[in-house]
Amino acid sequence: MSRVVAGLDIGTNFIRVVIAKVDADQKPEVIGISKRPSPPEAFRQGGIVNIDDVSRVVREAVTEAEYEAGEEVSEVFTAIGGDRVESRNERGMCGVDTSERNRRLEITESTKQRAIKAARAINVAIDRKIIHIIPQEYVIDGISYRNPIGNIGNRLEVSVHLVSASQDAIATVEECILRSGYFNGGITLKTLAVANCVLNSDEMELGCVLIDLGAGTTDVMVLNKGSPVFTASVPLGQNLVTNDIAIIKNIPFQQAEKIKVESGCCFTELEGLEEEVVVPGVGGKGPELTTKFEIAQIIESRMTEIMKEVIKEVVRNSGLHTLGGGVILTGGGALMNGIIDLTQKLWHTNSVRVGCAGDYGFAKNLSYRDPDFATAMGIVLRNKTAKEPKKGRKPGEDKEKKSIFGKIGSGIKNLF
Repeated sequence: MSRVVAGLDIGTNFIRVVIAKVDADQKPEVIGISKRPSPPEAFRQGGIVNIDDVSRVVREAVTEAEYEAGEEVSEVFTAIGGDRVESRNERGMCGVDTSERNRRLEITESTKQRAIKAARAINVAIDRKIIHIIPQEYVIDGISYRNPIGNIGNRLEVSVHLVSASQDAIATVEECILRSGYFNGGITLKTLAVANCVLNSDEMELGCVLIDLGAGTTDVMVLNKGSPVFTASVPLGQNLVTNDIAIIKNIPFQQAEKIKVESGCCFTELEGLEEEVVVPGVGGKGPELTTKFEIAQIIESRMTEIMKEVIKEVVRNSGLHTLGGGVILTGGGALMNGIIDLTQKLWHTNSVRVGCAGDYGFAKNLSYRDPDFATAMGIVLRNKTAKEPKKGRKPGEDKEKKSIFGKIGSGIKNLF
C-alpha cells in the first residue's frame, strides 16, 4: 500500500514543494513539484515576519504541486534553520542492570533509550524546544560501539547531538501551515533534511562539511563517523550578494538579482568573463555596459566573506581537523557559476561538489534534483516512513465551514 508525502521548504526567496508517492518498500517516487517566489518583506534574517502573506503563498505552492501530482494532501512536513536553531553535544550514562546489583546483562532497546534520556536531561531555556536527539556513539564499559543492542556490559554511555529551536519560530511555522489549510506533519532541522538528500554514507563516515547557501542565511553541518557533530548558521546569505550589485550599480534589487542569476560568477580567475553585460537604466538614466568580470569582482568579494565566516565557525567549534569526505554545497547559492572553484581555493581542498538529489522518477520535470530543491526533497526522504497522515477536514476547510455556519446563525438570529 502506497502513501503520499509532501515536503515544504519555506525559504526567504522561494517556497518549494515536493510531493512523492511512497510504496510498501519505502521507495519514494516524485509525482509533483512547485516553486513560488516568497512574498516580499515577509522574512527578516531568515525568519517569518508576515504569517498571512507566507501562508497564502504556501497554499498556492502546495495546491500547484497537488494539481501536478493528481493527489490531494492533508498534511505537509517542513524544516527550520537559521539563527533560530542551536545545537550542542552531550553525554548520558546508565547502568544496564536496573536492579542495581551491577550484573553484566544484555543491552536492550530499553537500555539504549534510558541512556539517551539521561543525555537529554539538560537545562534548556524555557523559550526553546529540543527537536532532535541524534546518537553519535555508544560506549559499553569503555569500548565504543555504533549499535550497542545485543552486547553485554555493566554500564552504557552515549554521546548525542542535541538540536533545539526557538519556541516562537516553531509556533510561527506551524501557524503558517495551519492558516494555509494543511496539518503540520512535523518539523526537521533544515541541514539534517538536506543531508538525507545529498550525502552518501562514505562522506558522513570520513568527515564532511555540508553548506546550505540560502538567500537569508548560510547554514552549515559538520558530520563525522556517520553522525552530526556541529550545526550552526551564519547570518549572511545570497541576498547580500544581490544587494551589493544593486548598490554598486545603482539599480533596483530585482534587476540586480536578474544580473546575478543570468551573468553572475563568484570566481574571477575563470575564463570567458570579458563578455559584456547590459545594466538597465534607472530614473531617466540610460543603460550602461559592464563586463561579467566586473560583476564577478563584486560577487566574489561577498561570497569570500560568507565562506570565511563558515570556515571560522567550523574550525572553532567542530573539532574536526581532516575532511576525508570533503565539502558539499547546496541551496540556491550552489547554482552560482564558479562556486566550486572558490570553495576549493578557500578550503584548500579539491574535494568539493554540489549536492543534488538522486533520481526519483518524474521525467517531465527533474528540477527537484537541483541543489535549491535539496531541502524539500530531503524532507520527503526523511519522512517517508512517517505514520499515516491525519484524517478529516483540513484546517482551512474547518474555518470556511465555521464562517458559513456563522452567517447562517446570524441570519436565523436576526429573523427571530
